[in-house]
Amino acid sequence: MKIKKWICIKWFSVLFVCALACTSCESYLDIDKYVYDKMTIDSIFVNRERILQYVNGTAAYLPDESQLIGDWNYRSKSPSGLSTDEAIVPWADSFHGGTQLYVDGITPQYTADINPWSDYYKGIRKSNIILARIGTNSDLTESDRQDYTGRAYFMRAYFYYSLVRLYGPVPILPETAFDTDATVDEVSFERNSWDECVEYICSDMEKAAKLLPTNRSIAYPFLPTKGSAYALIARMRLYSASPLFNGGASTVEELSNWKRPDGTYFISQKADPARWGIAAAAFKRIIDMGKYKLNTWPKIVNSKGTGTLPLPTTTGDVNLTTMNFPNGAMDIDPYKSYKSLFDGSLRPESIDELIYCSARSGSDDSYYYPTKHSGKSSYAVTTDMIEQYRMADGRQFNDATAEEKSFNPVGSGAVFSDDYVLDANRAKMDDNREPRFYASIGFNYCVWPATSYTGTDNSVKNFVCTYYKGGSSTGDQDHTNYTGYTCRKYVHQEDNLLWGNPVKQKFYPTFRYAEVLLGYVEAMNEMTGTYTGKNVNDEAITITRDPAQIVFYFNQIRYRAGLPGITLADASDRDKMRNIIKQEWRVEFFNEDHRYYDLRRWMDAKNAYLKPVMGLDVSQKEQARALFYTKRVWNTLPSMKRTWKDKMYFFPISQSTIDKNGRLVQNPGWK
Repeated sequence: MKIKKWICIKWFSVLFVCALACTSCESYLDIDKYVYDKMTIDSIFVNRERILQYVNGTAAYLPDESQLIGDWNYRSKSPSGLSTDEAIVPWADSFHGGTQLYVDGITPQYTADINPWSDYYKGIRKSNIILARIGTNSDLTESDRQDYTGRAYFMRAYFYYSLVRLYGPVPILPETAFDTDATVDEVSFERNSWDECVEYICSDMEKAAKLLPTNRSIAYPFLPTKGSAYALIARMRLYSASPLFNGGASTVEELSNWKRPDGTYFISQKADPARWGIAAAAFKRIIDMGKYKLNTWPKIVNSKGTGTLPLPTTTGDVNLTTMNFPNGAMDIDPYKSYKSLFDGSLRPESIDELIYCSARSGSDDSYYYPTKHSGKSSYAVTTDMIEQYRMADGRQFNDATAEEKSFNPVGSGAVFSDDYVLDANRAKMDDNREPRFYASIGFNYCVWPATSYTGTDNSVKNFVCTYYKGGSSTGDQDHTNYTGYTCRKYVHQEDNLLWGNPVKQKFYPTFRYAEVLLGYVEAMNEMTGTYTGKNVNDEAITITRDPAQIVFYFNQIRYRAGLPGITLADASDRDKMRNIIKQEWRVEFFNEDHRYYDLRRWMDAKNAYLKPVMGLDVSQKEQARALFYTKRVWNTLPSMKRTWKDKMYFFPISQSTIDKNGRLVQNPGWK
């Protein structure tokens, strides 16, 4: 028996060394397969390489947040990709919980493959093991021990954050780890309150921030840093200050009666104005680090007439056209400054805006690309979203002239920012829009260059995509775009999906500096008093609602987008500024996993979800151009029939999870 055991251990040791030899330090191996099932925890924590493997393996349970839609092979961990007012797809199936949620097709018994509860708690358990065992190893350098401990605190907090973001308040487990992962699902614990969860998450992140480095080497761009920990704290504080978690729950019948067994509320029923100050201070701490800044691309000047588009000069915003960034936009190319964040033009280590990122999986891409480029072309952005993008001079789209909003063709093509091609047949309503529109949106007569294509089909390159019935990107129901618009945010001008052709590696920005600026402005705008917090050096900082600071930090986002900034008068009007800020969140972070949660924390979801799905009339053929460019309601398929019920503030916990934990109560309204 002993001989067999020795052979087994020896055999595994060979496999383990081979795995290490073939895998970089950042590879997230399946530790249950390679480590836990083959070796005892005691044997792991005596060896540096095994500990690192265990730390990396724990990180494998973190969600891939770049998978917003998901497919047969890559399942989204969140419904947010298809359960907002940003876009629709024609199908609603078991792999796309977002579509199922907003047509009220989700139940605790059927969560459409969105059920990350168990994985996140496994990650929490393994993080607890690291924290309990890391001090027993004499093979680690003090630098290694500090880093691995910081990463464990970060991961534990991130797992809890991922849970509360989706499900609301959850149980906080004892920090003494269970013997097996199975116990995590089976042991009975009550849910903590929202506020207790937030304080626990922020406490862990504060510990992580003290241990994690400010910078990582180029070889490890995806590992957390001090700024990553600060960013999650700030996001949690902003959520907690927002209406849903700051008194607003008292206005929702089911949430106002949602109490724990001891009679206390799961979510605070009273507004606390101080929370806005706490959130503002959390964002200001990141600003004061002086490490991050918005990504910018130098202004392009060439003799071909394809350089940077002229900045608008009719708005009276002198700074925009006469001063360099961040006080204006005279020295940058706004389109590339924004686009290069997402399209693979730059490596993450060269983007000062990225605070925490990951390699983007690309599993969603086929829904964006035209059928000619081996895509499905079925991700359809609503015209309500499209109209949030401003005109080039900063006017709202609704304030454009009738001719500017018309279906008439522009009649002439153009190239700007060196490689963005505009076809002459594009409608005037899709012309003269802000640079983020062209960086993010595919539209009728949009050109998809696909310059990396090496085949012989001459129609692949500079492909002009049309969404008419029978147009160049239509097909069966699952390959039809129902609004005439799609997403091009994560598409490089060289890319196409045809087999054997290269697609640039993309990087998904989980936290970026634009969120810090906009979060700081939002929190400061809502402040009614003065708050004293701590900066990155633990020195006291005092924050109050300062219109001048609102202008300065908000306008950095506007100027980077090539748009006129707000004025001091705008910033002095709290209600007006609130609406401006909400629109900016919507446009700046389109298709970045924010909108689903923003609608809920602001308690704006009901109004957004009860609006009909609007798009262009893609049932029309090319000869009926005027009719095609007419907006219409789309409700012909189940996935278009959006609804809202207050239970949708939180995703239901799977019934199988409820059945294992006798003290775990379901989210309100779910049966």
